[in-house]
This record gives sequence, structure tokens and C-alpha cells, in this order.
Amino acid sequence: MLPTSAATWTVHAQPTHLVNGAPVLFQVKPPAKLNSLTGTWLGHQLTFSYEATTRTWFTLSGVSFETSPGKYTLELAGERAATKTPLTFTHTFTVARTHYPQIKVQLTVEKKFTEPSLEQQQQISEGVKIKDNYLNRVTPEREWDGKFTAPADAAISDVYGSQRIFNGKAQRPHYGLDFRVPTGTPVAAMNSGTVLLARFLYFEGNCVVIDHGQGLLTLYFHLSEFKVKEGESVKRGQEIGLSGGTGRATGPHLHVAVRWQGTYLDPARLLQMSLP
Repeated sequence: MLPTSAATWTVHAQPTHLVNGAPVLFQVKPPAKLNSLTGTWLGHQLTFSYEATTRTWFTLSGVSFETSPGKYTLELAGERAATKTPLTFTHTFTVARTHYPQIKVQLTVEKKFTEPSLEQQQQISEGVKIKDNYLNRVTPEREWDGKFTAPADAAISDVYGSQRIFNGKAQRPHYGLDFRVPTGTPVAAMNSGTVLLARFLYFEGNCVVIDHGQGLLTLYFHLSEFKVKEGESVKRGQEIGLSGGTGRATGPHLHVAVRWQGTYLDPARLLQMSLP
């Protein structure tokens, strides 16, 4: 991670080369002791946490799949601890477009998922309202701590960014990571947080959504059984459910997604990151 300095500000970005669809850890050392540090990045509000041992402020953010290649500015604003006066800094980062595997997966699912009846359309509509309500929430406090870990010890059967074709009809890119697991396999929380959702949705089946704070969510779909309830606090590695094939699934597997302030990021890249 190479630093970018101006005056005595130092900013690190992990990864050093930013690409669309990737989570990004910003680490900042300001020129003076601060009471707080906030920022804006790609239209999103950032809240930084302070790590006393390294005297570094950090936050986990991301770059959406749709972000075009180009230069984008990180704007920082802090308050000096001694004088309560503002301190600001900006730095421009280059975002490149990466090549995700364009696997055209031909899948066959029940007709109700591609040609739903009026009653099923109502169920879908209710699910959309629930997701709009819950999945865009940004809670102020960070709950995640340290590295994110895989929810299951299994092979990957499909990756982020691949093209899905259901019953001959092209769908949006696959915004998650699929683990090849049989029904009944324990599913673990990828990091600490609060259970935001634990209920059945039309396409997702039995799903659990964990809020890790500051707009970062992990989502676990197609479960056969819940092991947690909404509002419950969970720790990294805690069992939250059992895998299955509920909802729009061609067979038993675990679909995991990472969502940050309304945009889906590549879970595989998050799992590779070294985090404070």
C-alpha cells in the first residue's frame, strides 16, 4: 500500500489499484490530532474509525460495478482536537475497469420465477418493498472488526460479475459468490454485526442479512433453516443458518452478497483484504 502525502496528510488505499466492483479500505493519518473524521467518496458519506495504536483513521467503502474508469476525488473533513477548527484534504484516485469472468450460465428454474402469476407478482412486489426499506439503511456505528471470513468451507460454483441466463432470458450480472454446499451445511457470519433480516423472500428464499455498520451488509440466500432472529447480535464465525435451495435456486447452494450503501461489491475481494 503506497502512501499519498500532501502537507503531512497520508492516505492509503487497499487495494492500491482501484477497480469497479471492489471494496476499498481507506486509511488516513492527518497532520494534527482530530476529534472526528468524515469524508465523501463517489457520492457516499464516509465515517472513519480511529485506531489508537497506529494513530490512523480508517473506513471500509467501495466502488460500484457500474463505475466508469476515470479519476475520482476522496474528500476528507476533520475537526482539530486542540482548537475545534476544521481541517480538510482532498485526493484523487484512479479507478480502472477490471474484467470479471463473463461466464454465460444457462440455468433452468421453475416457471414461476420467470413468468410469475398475478399473486406471485404481488409477493415479488412485497419483497422489493422490504429490500428497499432494509437494504439501504446506514447505521452510524461500525460493528465489523478485523478480517471477513468465508461463510462455509466449500468450493466456489459461481463468481461475482458473471452473466446469468434463466430459461433462455438474460438477467443482470451475478452480484454475489456461490458456494457449492449440500442442504443442511452450517452457514457462518462473515463478521460481527446485527441481524437485519431473517425471513423468506420470493427470489432469495430464506435469507439472512447482517448489518456490520456504516452501510456495510452481508447477505446469505437460499437457506433451509434459520439459526438467528432479526435484531440479534452475532459474532464472526457464528452459525446463522443452514444452506438449502429455497427461492430461485437451481439446486442447493449458498449465495453470499456484500452490499455497501446500496451497491453490491465482490465478496471474494473482501475476503482477501487485510483489515484493522
